[in-house]
Amino acid sequence: MSAEALRSLPWRGPGEGRPALPLPPGKLPLRYAGTTRKRWRYVAVFADEVMLCAARVQVGPLGQTFWAVFDRERGELVERTVTLLPGARGEVWTETDAGAVRWAPDGGCTTRIEGREPKTGEPVRAFLRFTGAGRWVESVCPNGADGYVWTRKRAGVPIAYDVRVGGRRLRGAAPGIEDESAGYHPRRTVWSWSAGVGELADGRGVAWNLVEGVNDPERNSERAIWVDGEPTEPGPVRFEGLDAVAFADGARLEFSAEAERAKAENRVIVRYSYRQPFGAFRGTLPGGLELARGLGVMERHDATW
Repeated sequence: MSAEALRSLPWRGPGEGRPALPLPPGKLPLRYAGTTRKRWRYVAVFADEVMLCAARVQVGPLGQTFWAVFDRERGELVERTVTLLPGARGEVWTETDAGAVRWAPDGGCTTRIEGREPKTGEPVRAFLRFTGAGRWVESVCPNGADGYVWTRKRAGVPIAYDVRVGGRRLRGAAPGIEDESAGYHPRRTVWSWSAGVGELADGRGVAWNLVEGVNDPERNSERAIWVDGEPTEPGPVRFEGLDAVAFADGARLEFSAEAERAKAENRVIVRYSYRQPFGAFRGTLPGGLELARGLGVMERHDATW
C-alpha cells in the first residue's frame, strides 16, 4: 500500500483527493498492519412511536447480525443478536432495487429484518426503505498503528418503516441514520458514539453523528452535524459517560435513556462489552443551535478484536 497515501490521512469527503488505498466499494485485504479487517453496516430509525436499529458486523471471517425494536408507547424493547457462520445471511440484510443483496449499496435499497422474539418465539419482521438520498460524510482516518479506517455516514435521512412484532404492526416514516465502516482498527478500541435526529428551535431539521475514541482527529473526522440536510464538521467532543456530549464552545447535548441494549462477550479471540441506550436529547449544538426535540442513541463500546 502507498506510504504517501497513508501520510495524507485524515481525509474527508466526498470530493477530490480520495486516498489511493483499498476502500469500499472495492475490497479490503483481510489483514493489514498487523490487524484484522472489521466492517459493519448499521441502520436506525428514530420515531415518536418506535426506535429501532439493524446491523451486520464482520471481524475477519467472523460475523453477527443484530436488531432491536423499542416500542415507545408500550415501553417494550425486543432485540436479538445472532452469530454467523462464514457466508450466512443471518437475520439482517440489505437488498438493492434490482434485488441483489449488498453490503454497502448505492442508490435505492431496503434493509430487512427477519427473526424471532427471544422470549416468546413470536416472529419479528421489518422493512426499512430509504425514501431520500441524504448527504453522505465520508472519512478515512489513520488508526495510530500504520493502518486506516474508512467510514461514511448520513443522518436525518427519511426512512419508511414497516415493523411487525408478533401481532403488533408499526408503520410510518421518520428520519434515521446509516453508518458504514470498514478498516483496520487497533486490536483494542474503546469509543463513545452518539447519533440522533430532531428539530431546532427555529424549525429547521437537524441530525448528528458524534464520536470520541475512533475516527476523531481535530479535522477531517467522521463527526458531523446536518442542518436541513447540509453537513458541517464540529470540533472534538467530550462524552460525559452516557449522560451528555460536551462541545468546546460550551454547547452541550443532554441525554435521557428510555431503553438500553447491553452485552458483554468473551470469545477468546474477540472480546467486547457495550451499552447502547435509546432515548431523548435536549440542549444545544455548536453555534448557538438550540434543540427543540431530539431522539437517538448513545453508545459506549470496548472491543478487543
